[in-house]
Amino acid sequence: MQGKVEISGVNTAKLKTLSNEEMMHLIELAQAGDEQAKQKLVEGNLKLVLSVIQRFMGRGENPDDLFQVGCIGLLKAIANFDTSKQVRFSTYGVPMIAGELRRYLRDYSPIRVSRSVRDTAYRVLQCKQELVEKNGREPTMEEIARAMDVPLEEVVGAMDARRSQVYNAVFEAKGGELTRLTPDRAISLEDLCAQLQGKQQPITVLGDGGVLCYRYLEEHGVKCSLAPAALLYQNAVGVGLAAERAYARGETVSAQELLPVYLRPAQAERLRNAKLDQ
Repeated sequence: MQGKVEISGVNTAKLKTLSNEEMMHLIELAQAGDEQAKQKLVEGNLKLVLSVIQRFMGRGENPDDLFQVGCIGLLKAIANFDTSKQVRFSTYGVPMIAGELRRYLRDYSPIRVSRSVRDTAYRVLQCKQELVEKNGREPTMEEIARAMDVPLEEVVGAMDARRSQVYNAVFEAKGGELTRLTPDRAISLEDLCAQLQGKQQPITVLGDGGVLCYRYLEEHGVKCSLAPAALLYQNAVGVGLAAERAYARGETVSAQELLPVYLRPAQAERLRNAKLDQ
């Protein structure tokens, strides 16, 4: 069929377009909380999303991924469009969709994570946008996890993976003692996978992002196991035991000397440095 394009299972050739009058009426209903009107607006503007994402093709990203991010930009445009202005929706929507895609490409470099991780990350992004519209502020990760009814660590792990990075360190366990093999670091799952490929020692994965990291390693041929539920996450007992051993070794510091360790600069600092480099 001429003009047929399928992305994310949607055949855009079968979608009808909306007149400007229909668009304004549906936007007013959607902004008042009408979910059916919002759905009609999304379906009526999928061709607009597709036209925008054409500009961002050829960068190694999956077209389905770009399409879903573009739809998030479309939802933001619907939520914020001012119908009192004498402006067509497409004039406002195109830069909103393009802006969302630019932020995505800036913040999430292309990493070949599993489909399940990508799906979780998209659900997080969609849930985040819904909570922003509902509460008028950025939600916390805990609020997103509650709204999605998933464990907090799954939300955190999926977002870290979408950023192409996992916060990790590698240790060797022998005789009841842990020996650090790497510093605390933020590296891509691809790099972590490459480092662990071919290791003969048993590999155990644990931590907040342990479940998603374990799935990725398994899917890419790294033989590993997931720590038992009781040992998967950090807890006060583990911190206390580590502190006791450090004290026995004379490795003590005052409260004033305790400082946070940042594995990468904050977003504001990264943006400031980028402007200084221009």
